[in-house]
Amino acid sequence: MAAPQLRLDYASTLDTAVGSAHGLSLAEIERAAEPVREAVQRIEAERRAGQHRYRDLPDDAEMRRVVTAAVKRYAARKFENLVVLGIGGSALGNIALQTALNPCYHNVLPARSRRGPRLFVMDNVDPTQFGNLLDVIGPAVKKTLFNVISKSGETAETAAQFLIVRDLLARKLGKGLARNLVVTTDPEGGTMRGIVDAAGYDALPVPPGVGGRFSVLSAVGLFSAGMCGVRIDKLLAGAAAMSRRVAQSNVSKNPAAMLALLLHAFYVRGKRLHVMMPYSYQLKDLADWYRQLWAESLGKADDLDGNRVNLGPTPIKALGATDQHSQVQLYREGPNDKVFIFLEVERFARDVPIPKVAGLPADLAYLQGKTLGRLLNAEKAATEYALVQSQRPCMTIRFPVVSEETVGQFILLWEAATTIAGRLMNINPYDQPAVQLGKEFTFALMGKKGYRQQADAYKAYAKSRGKAAI
Repeated sequence: MAAPQLRLDYASTLDTAVGSAHGLSLAEIERAAEPVREAVQRIEAERRAGQHRYRDLPDDAEMRRVVTAAVKRYAARKFENLVVLGIGGSALGNIALQTALNPCYHNVLPARSRRGPRLFVMDNVDPTQFGNLLDVIGPAVKKTLFNVISKSGETAETAAQFLIVRDLLARKLGKGLARNLVVTTDPEGGTMRGIVDAAGYDALPVPPGVGGRFSVLSAVGLFSAGMCGVRIDKLLAGAAAMSRRVAQSNVSKNPAAMLALLLHAFYVRGKRLHVMMPYSYQLKDLADWYRQLWAESLGKADDLDGNRVNLGPTPIKALGATDQHSQVQLYREGPNDKVFIFLEVERFARDVPIPKVAGLPADLAYLQGKTLGRLLNAEKAATEYALVQSQRPCMTIRFPVVSEETVGQFILLWEAATTIAGRLMNINPYDQPAVQLGKEFTFALMGKKGYRQQADAYKAYAKSRGKAAI
């Protein structure tokens, strides 16, 4: 039986739905299709020359073998907890896979009802949060596996967490601390690779040529997923199926190309805020993952020709039906500068019936005999209708079900759409130069050698800004 397939419905972005001032005509889409076709063809040619390495991950048999072997090895030891130490692209994908593909309250289930250990992803250095985690796992530190994810090992947040955890393990386990530590890092060089090689820690590879926000389908995201019972073979199969779809130069058959075309066309029109609104708790953290991918990839000061352009759409996360009660007032009556991307599930993993109750007030009787799933999807349909009536363009990505296959499709879909959008905007979607300055000044403020100039610059800045506080 064929695997379920994601569908992109963009009828509510058309002028026939939201009017010519705010919607796209089919003629406009056809005119825009030619440069998109050319972009897809160039990208596929570059892939054959070894570029866009993330597209190869779904079919990377050696990577899959290494991850599967590691999962089998550590699962046999029946760890109670798995703690992932990482930030940004080393964390958001792990969180998204867990939320989408395991029960919503996985960590509070008894061990016999879980498919693996409790998962904690520490993607920040908030001392209260991290200290509380240490309190939670303290009694079970011997039954806790730590997965440190850092390509270079020099990211301050992950490095600080690693040093704390390594000290904890050394105090509790002594020379045996390596049994509770697996490091996902560059296979060839870098600070963390040096530490791993010197100490003999078990390691998994961050694949060369794959940036953090594109790495969820590598060992970066797959190890924690596999440890918690996610079928990574099916996840990768879904991604591979989508990779074949997004390789097509026919835009009408390529959902990534159509996504990039539509969102770029609206960007040019001034609709530069892209709101992703899942009507599914399982999909809410995929919207977080999308925000980093879209923002960090497409927000650039300079284009590929060296021109200062300061381009970039702003991704926004909402959650249906929750944010109908917190954001939709703005979305309907505020500035018409947004495109809405709904995520809809046709068949939920489970549904909850609303019982029939004798003597129920007439104003509530309409709910009797329905289900929460039907109510949630009715709220999505109603919200889309309301936005369309206010001439707000909307599109929907439909999941037949939320499964490893469809989640893999979703991830590859947006990664490919990001590459195509970057080509349409004439920018590099794979670098993140603006992040570096903040890193350097963090190093300076923490006293790292070699950053004296930045430390002096910060002192001068702090002095010059004066005082303005109440």
